[in-house]
Amino acid sequence: MNRLKFLALIIAVCLTTSATNSIFAQNQYSFVQYSANRLHYDSTSAPMQFLFQKWQRVTSTGQGNLNIIHIGGSHVQAGTLPNRIRTNIYNDYPKSIGCRGLLFPYSAAAKCNNPSDYKVHCKEKMILTRNVYRQPEHPMGLCGIAVTAANTPSRIQIILNEPKYNYNTTRLTVLGRSPQGVVPRLNCGGAEMHPSYIDTANHRFHFNLQSSVDSFEVVLPCHENQEFTLQGIYLSNRQSGITYSSIGVNGAAVPDYFKCSLINDLRLLRPDLVIFGIGINDAHGKDFDSVAFKRNYLRLCDSIKAVSPNCAFIFITNNDCYRKTGRRSYSVNTNGLLVREVCYRLAAITGGAVWDQFEIMGGLKSMAQWQNAGLAQADKVHFTRSGYQLIGDLFYQALDRELQKDWKPAKVVNHKPSRQEPSTKHLETKDSKERPLPRGLRRKPKPQESRTPLRNQTSTTTKKIDSDRFPYLPE
Repeated sequence: MNRLKFLALIIAVCLTTSATNSIFAQNQYSFVQYSANRLHYDSTSAPMQFLFQKWQRVTSTGQGNLNIIHIGGSHVQAGTLPNRIRTNIYNDYPKSIGCRGLLFPYSAAAKCNNPSDYKVHCKEKMILTRNVYRQPEHPMGLCGIAVTAANTPSRIQIILNEPKYNYNTTRLTVLGRSPQGVVPRLNCGGAEMHPSYIDTANHRFHFNLQSSVDSFEVVLPCHENQEFTLQGIYLSNRQSGITYSSIGVNGAAVPDYFKCSLINDLRLLRPDLVIFGIGINDAHGKDFDSVAFKRNYLRLCDSIKAVSPNCAFIFITNNDCYRKTGRRSYSVNTNGLLVREVCYRLAAITGGAVWDQFEIMGGLKSMAQWQNAGLAQADKVHFTRSGYQLIGDLFYQALDRELQKDWKPAKVVNHKPSRQEPSTKHLETKDSKERPLPRGLRRKPKPQESRTPLRNQTSTTTKKIDSDRFPYLPE
């Protein structure tokens, strides 16, 4: 009896310690604004209602699929941030693990970093193409990056490095194209197989596997004067569940994705939620144009809506960062405030949400505190592994808080997607249902200027007026 009481006491102490550590983990940094960790959105937004209602249906009934795409720059290509969000989702919803989704073999090219949740091996020299290039020589898809095998047979081996999750990959689609008609093959367990179906119009090569795999090899049988450009690999199955794909390119800004053929890959993924983390590179320079930034984002959003009209958007504001001014000197980049402002306007226009990373971090100059705490790197732009994990945990906590609410079925928008790149002219009209700005972002009214334009007047006034056209979401 005494032993039982002793064991019970130990268990109670362990549980108390575990709970204390959990609370400590959430509030251990005084500079992090934990109280600001939430999603800002209009509760009447149909896309957000549809997202949360569909999420609850998939996780509660086990029927249907919910597809998430996380798009960004180096923060996303590093892999730690999106993988942290993905693992948080699957840990809370273990019966709703879908397929692995879209991935790219980054390290198939030299000096190109790869996420740690899957390994890539390639002996041959591959030609790298990224959407940040001024004039890319090879075509790219939604991944915004491509590798090209030329004049010699090449093999790219991919090994999933997440034994905790069984993605049960039984279907594999190679995205790419070849002017000479090179057809890729797949090596699984030492046996090479040809595509089960080739979609020449959309440049897809589909492979149906007899059993699930967690490693495989893409074979590109190029010979002299032949080449094949690999644009991505999509891992799927027949299971219901949640699929989380991440797309990141080091140094990428919003306009860089216009150099890519997005529509074909978007039709394959059919996203229900797109998490946008683009903007840190757009706002890096001193001549940042917030109006052009907003218009580019709207064009990108419109392309996605043309394929998935019910898709919801979550805009992650830029993290606070510094700009290097000398060998060892830095100055705070105040453009993060402008990006934050634009994100709220984008959410109001598209019916999306904002996760205010800038405010949650602690605001302007908070990156220095993150660096001192070992959460940010010396460049004062990127985070350490612990920093990305913390951001991923905070983002998921904000998302999960909304998922726990009781959401009623939302009205579904159904229309035939356009095959052409959609225009955003209809988005450039003023919203008749304006809402007040959040606190801290409201601008003081400026004196009215003359309606008659001056001959020597610059476009600055026009940009300021245009940037104030759209409403914010209420706080």
